[in-house]
Amino acid sequence: MSVAGFVTIAFMFAMYVMLDGYDLGVAAVGALIARGDRDRSAAMASIGPFWNGNEVWLIAAAAALFALFPAAYAAAFSGFYLPFIIVLWLLMLRGIALELREHFPSEVWHQFWDAAFAASSALLIFVFGVALGNLLRGVPLDAAGYFTGTFAFLLNPYAVLVGLFALATLAQHGAAFAALRLDDELGLRAARMLRALWWVVLPLYLAVTAATFVVHAGFARWLLAMPLLSLAALAGVWWGARSQRPQRAFAMSLAFLATLLTAAAGTLFPYLLPAFPAGRGGISIFSAAPSAVALTCALTVTLGGIVIVGIYSPVVWRRMGGKLRAE
Repeated sequence: MSVAGFVTIAFMFAMYVMLDGYDLGVAAVGALIARGDRDRSAAMASIGPFWNGNEVWLIAAAAALFALFPAAYAAAFSGFYLPFIIVLWLLMLRGIALELREHFPSEVWHQFWDAAFAASSALLIFVFGVALGNLLRGVPLDAAGYFTGTFAFLLNPYAVLVGLFALATLAQHGAAFAALRLDDELGLRAARMLRALWWVVLPLYLAVTAATFVVHAGFARWLLAMPLLSLAALAGVWWGARSQRPQRAFAMSLAFLATLLTAAAGTLFPYLLPAFPAGRGGISIFSAAPSAVALTCALTVTLGGIVIVGIYSPVVWRRMGGKLRAE
């Protein structure tokens, strides 16, 4: 049951990154592909029907972590409390920017909310990437399993590198989505931005992969195949962008993220919060789980929620999908 709980939480966080990742990415690149207020409005409208539903995966994954592995949840908040508060404020700021922008007729206010939306989304991606980098590297834990480091410890070179890679990767993901959703010249500019970002993602991916093998020497042998799958998916993104097939480029971008997150989950297993340096143990799924009865109940409720979200998400896509024109 503990393994099933780990897989479930990993799946939920992966779905959040793949789905909310594209609207975070659109926000990060929107100002670069837009040529005026109407273009920026169209970029924001392209994610309008989806962004709120995508964030459900983050809320549900955090709730599932609390229910399935409360000890890991408590330990994580003891060390990542300040980053979690930053994430909370950034999530609120981007939601406010999306909802309030069209309620102000002034273009000055539009520019203000557009800047707030782009900055909060880009910083949110970076903070998430830094958090993932620290999980892969490990964090200092005491005998009781609580964080003993500082906020400065979290901003180590490896974690910052992962944060920059996350920003470039989700910006590429957002550009792929914008090329899929936006029509005419705005969609073409998004496609050109996708091809430019590809050359940023590739060297960062190679650097992060090499650094991960250095800082986390202990990993399962099957993970050696993941870099090849990731490179194949990344090549598919380039192929789709070059052949002007936005559906293929976006699908390959989803596959690229899926392989990255699978490799990250496989590297962490069976730990939810590895100790630093790597190899010193940490909080595992077996030590952090509650009683068998509580774990079974929590897992049943969580899987039921996943089924519900899995039903309504395709319905939203079918009703709200399609090309958008800047007009």
